[in-house]
Amino acid sequence: MSAKAWGGRFQEPTDKRVERFTESISFDARLAEVDIRGSKAHSAMLAEVGLITPAERDQLHATLDQIGAEIERGEMVWKTELEDVHMHIESALIARLGDVGRKLHTGRSRNDQVSTDLKLYVRDAIDHVDHLLDQVQRSFVDRSDRDLDVVLPGYTHMQRAQPVCAVHYWLCYCEKFQRDRDRLADCRKRVNVSPLGAAALAGTSLPIDRHKSAELLGFADVAANSLDVSSDRDYLIEFTAALSLIAVHLSTLAEEWILWCTTEFNMLHLPDAFTTGSSIMPQKKNPDVLELIRGKTARVVGALQQLFVLVKGLPLAYNRDLQEDKLAVFQAYDTVVASLELTAEIVRRAELKRDAIHARLEDGFLDATTLMEYLIRCGVPMRSGHEIVGKLVGDCEARKCRLADLTLAELQAACPAIKEDVKNSLGSHNVVKALQSYGSGGFGPVKDQLAKWKTRFA
Repeated sequence: MSAKAWGGRFQEPTDKRVERFTESISFDARLAEVDIRGSKAHSAMLAEVGLITPAERDQLHATLDQIGAEIERGEMVWKTELEDVHMHIESALIARLGDVGRKLHTGRSRNDQVSTDLKLYVRDAIDHVDHLLDQVQRSFVDRSDRDLDVVLPGYTHMQRAQPVCAVHYWLCYCEKFQRDRDRLADCRKRVNVSPLGAAALAGTSLPIDRHKSAELLGFADVAANSLDVSSDRDYLIEFTAALSLIAVHLSTLAEEWILWCTTEFNMLHLPDAFTTGSSIMPQKKNPDVLELIRGKTARVVGALQQLFVLVKGLPLAYNRDLQEDKLAVFQAYDTVVASLELTAEIVRRAELKRDAIHARLEDGFLDATTLMEYLIRCGVPMRSGHEIVGKLVGDCEARKCRLADLTLAELQAACPAIKEDVKNSLGSHNVVKALQSYGSGGFGPVKDQLAKWKTRFA
């Protein structure tokens, strides 16, 4: 047997520098389990169509299981001359079974083998990320009952805008992460199509049964065009795009909570276990974990761009450029998984600084919009009400007081339509009680949405 699986027509050995340049075992070793899973399904199909015997199939399966156990124990010696995880496993198989091992690759190419491994890996990865997103959502929902009475300022343009129930923030992230889960589920449909048996690019003249191997691997369908299979990396780009949005959502959460932990905002306390200190300033407690979650988003978004550039302009069908796809996907996946694992626990253990929040809650005229809406209910046109309240805010700023500090007479001087019940529209807690539209940040709508999330997770 030639030293290389493809070495039959070559007259001189591969340059060692080429072996180092072309190897992928340094990063694709993690595909060992799915590679063995795919090979067992392939050999089971080969036995069913008569291309190998049932006894040979059983030998292959038993030996593949042995090799897999050795890899899991860290006993496999990775060699650059064997290029990738697929050739390591096949070489080990041939070393133990001889010609029986040489039969495993019947009716397939490394092209469809690699694609099959990647689809199996990504399918499992999608399920794992979905589980971690579920855990983050549950962390928000689980803490909501204790935060239902807390009112927080909502912001636009980084300026205080309107007050909302604190749980409205928590459920906001539940919604974002649910969209992420929905995207992953949709992506999984396209991942769950079997490439196995497409061979190099044209299929095979051997009587294989691609539907059988797909069934054994749990694929929902079989790819219909062998030329497309060899070049298709859409599913990796789509998966990494979904990971990028997850990372961006995590970055938004991290950015917000970093601000909330500052002395200036003073709204949130992070547990010591998820913060670090300064080498020179003994008083410092830094939100480094959140900062790194925010910072590592660049890796994930960068991986997506790497994949787009990688496939741009590639001719059909397979090209060795595609070996580089795994580096980008693995980095994006590892980064998002690590971030999600930490986020769930941070969300669970962080505490709102209730006294500090309450002490400053009325700063910024958070009740101005609701006062304008009160005027609308009194028959004042919206734009007129907007102008009236704007002038009242200006007067309060000059006097260094709040809208709720104005007397009824002062309010009526600005708008005679105002009555004594205006007090129910002033002050942040009254505003949050008054907010009633579906999906709003009022106590009532938020409790309704929280009940739906609890039912979903029950």
